[in-house]
Amino acid sequence: MSTTDDTFSGSAAEPRADHAPAPLPWMRVLYWSVRRELWENRAVIVAPLAVAALALAGFLLSSFTLPHAMTAIEAGDLKRADRLMTGHSFVALAVLLTGLVVAAFYSLGALNGERRDRSLLFWKSLPVSDLTTVLSKACVPMVVTPVLTYVIVVACQAAFLAWSTVIVGLSGHSLPTLWKHENLGLMWVVLPYGLLVNAIWQSPLHAWFLLVSGWARRMAIVWALAPIVGLAVFERVAFGTSNLAKLGGYALFGGFGEAFSVEGKGQAAIESFGQVDPARVMALPYFWIAPAVAALLIWAAARRRRSAIPF
Repeated sequence: MSTTDDTFSGSAAEPRADHAPAPLPWMRVLYWSVRRELWENRAVIVAPLAVAALALAGFLLSSFTLPHAMTAIEAGDLKRADRLMTGHSFVALAVLLTGLVVAAFYSLGALNGERRDRSLLFWKSLPVSDLTTVLSKACVPMVVTPVLTYVIVVACQAAFLAWSTVIVGLSGHSLPTLWKHENLGLMWVVLPYGLLVNAIWQSPLHAWFLLVSGWARRMAIVWALAPIVGLAVFERVAFGTSNLAKLGGYALFGGFGEAFSVEGKGQAAIESFGQVDPARVMALPYFWIAPAVAALLIWAAARRRRSAIPF
């Protein structure tokens, strides 16, 4: 009887090791950490959607002139034909720029915000490492924003094409002519490639913004840009050169310049699949230097967060 009692009391006081909860896989923790960032920063999703909605509304208003445009195109007006892609290109550019701006401001406030509202203490009490937390924040501008941009652009352009088909079909004009000049296949295939290259190109900037966000108490944008601008001005005044300014511009805009232009010269936009040359882009030193620098800055931001305190 005593043996049974001892066994019972021992099992109640000391849970068996094989009943201990298994640790969650790291990728699952990272996934839910990214989800948490999106829940807390809805502007990352809402802002591009709002811009796309405005572009869609503008396209709906302009579509009433589409039958007249089709009449001119069928009569051989090639300038009108080229304009059919204007709406598609505009929505892609508008959503893309909105995503880039939102991503930059998100990076500048990601680590600063949790110190300001003191939620840092709560999140650090959870079994999630500082490196995982910083990586989840880095994934928003480097992974989530490009994917979201592509999905919104494709959905909007598909809606444009569907509505144009309805208008042109009801007006009795040639649908094959419309589809020929509103050929979105090239854009839908090439755009993910360009977004990937641009994400790699801008990764050091977002990582730098995250590092500054974890260090600056206020006006993170000033602390982030002041060293870059200051060094560029110093180089220009002291040596009469602009290498740092050119490097900054290359880091900001070089991704699309290398991916979306023939031979990276920016002289012509890609007009066929044969002009896409990933091997040339991957052979560029910056393609490998950029993620290496970004990884170093993300590691430094994680180290900074480990010792960070609310203010």
